[in-house]
Amino acid sequence: MAHCVALLRTVADRDWDGVTAGRLEWSCRHTAAHLPHAFLMYAGQLAGRVHDRRLPLRISVDEGADNAGVLRAVEAAGALLATAIRAAPREARGYHPYPFHSANREGFAAMGVAEVLLHTHDIAEGLGVAYEPPADLCAFVLTRIFPHVRPGPGPWRTLLWATGRADLPGRAPVTEWHWYNNLVLPAERLTLEGVTPAAAIDLSTGGDGGFPWIGGSPADGTREGAGMVVKQYEAGVHRPQWGMYALVRRADGRAVGAMGFHGPPDEDGRVEIGYDLVEAARGHGYATEALRALSAWALAREEVTSVCATVARDNLPSQGVVSRAGFTRVAEDGEQFAYALRK
Repeated sequence: MAHCVALLRTVADRDWDGVTAGRLEWSCRHTAAHLPHAFLMYAGQLAGRVHDRRLPLRISVDEGADNAGVLRAVEAAGALLATAIRAAPREARGYHPYPFHSANREGFAAMGVAEVLLHTHDIAEGLGVAYEPPADLCAFVLTRIFPHVRPGPGPWRTLLWATGRADLPGRAPVTEWHWYNNLVLPAERLTLEGVTPAAAIDLSTGGDGGFPWIGGSPADGTREGAGMVVKQYEAGVHRPQWGMYALVRRADGRAVGAMGFHGPPDEDGRVEIGYDLVEAARGHGYATEALRALSAWALAREEVTSVCATVARDNLPSQGVVSRAGFTRVAEDGEQFAYALRK
């Protein structure tokens, strides 16, 4: 925030009303005045835990304020958003339309950062001022709310391309785009939280992915699954809703394991699922509960005809999980049984 406002203060004596902001249809003045509106709306949605719609709240900058006054409003509203994010518990979510009608505190933080970076760029471009933000801020945005975008030659150039503000060699121009907050699915005792590329990168390199785990750390299979997500993301084939989900216990907010798809449905509508639990969480029915919830979500999609799973012949507990979730054994070989759940 500080470096963006500092740059715009150097041109605050210029005419912002009569200049279009970059490729936008807005003036530079309107673009700057949009920022406090966005920040306060995000803060209200998150702090108020508003889950079903936008707040019935109208926020605007006084028409009589000069450019310096607009920037003071930007700073104040940004500070309020930062306070709301810091105060929100990890599991808190608020309404946002794209694409699954909610966002968590990381999502709102990423959207707020993106608003600052992108609209500072728009204003600077309109006024003919050079601007390039820190690469780590751009990567923060990309790995949280642009999980479907393949990393490019640099985070800033990739973010500009992903939002229709620049071209990238070998990629078609972007004409329509929106944020992509993670999908969260409810179950009886659990919440299935979509794992972002940022969380997957951390998990695959020995971190906790931002989740408090029973026993202090995830199982090895969870780290391997996170590594698969990272590879898909880097290759540009990651489809977030067909990725990995952390299984978070509602009672205490602690993660008990992970479950996810090996990729999107194939041409026959078949999607494969896998899962892993922390050892201390096994034997409580969590895997069965999560498998029922995630399979039901998948089968409700038009493009899915069946959910499949493979289980080692000697893994009796996992065989019990898929059987209790309604899967039927459909094939076997020397080492594994194949199960399927069809519409």
